[in-house]
Amino acid sequence: MQTIRKFIKNNKGATAIEYGLIAALIAVAAIAAMQGLGNQLKTTFGNVTSNMKAS
Repeated sequence: MQTIRKFIKNNKGATAIEYGLIAALIAVAAIAAMQGLGNQLKTTFGNVTSNMKAS
């Protein structure tokens, strides 16, 4: 009976899963932000290249 009570009171696994979900959400947000930044940099460097060729 005590083993069952210990199992019910133990919430370390649930906490670890919550931290894992938070880390995954942060990773997805970071990837999305980096992709947007990458596209902006590509456009900027493309414009610089075009202007340098025109000069």
